[in-house]
Amino acid sequence: MATTKIAITVDEETVKQIDRLVREGKYKSRSNAIQSALKDRLGDWRRKRFALEAAKLDPREERELAEESLNAADECEEY
Repeated sequence: MATTKIAITVDEETVKQIDRLVREGKYKSRSNAIQSALKDRLGDWRRKRFALEAAKLDPREERELAEESLNAADECEEY
């Protein structure tokens, strides 16, 4: 995947924590550590948004729609 270089400003304590993770071998570089953290956070936001949307669904209505689809498929197979 193509990458794009960006500049960010990070507080000194966060940089120290990132550097410690790199020294411990958990990441190859600061860039890898930050990229991993961003991917994790974006994934969290995506899962939260999905959960909020799923919570809006009515299980009974979804079940009825699924049964209608299955019944329609069965009727098509009969012909």
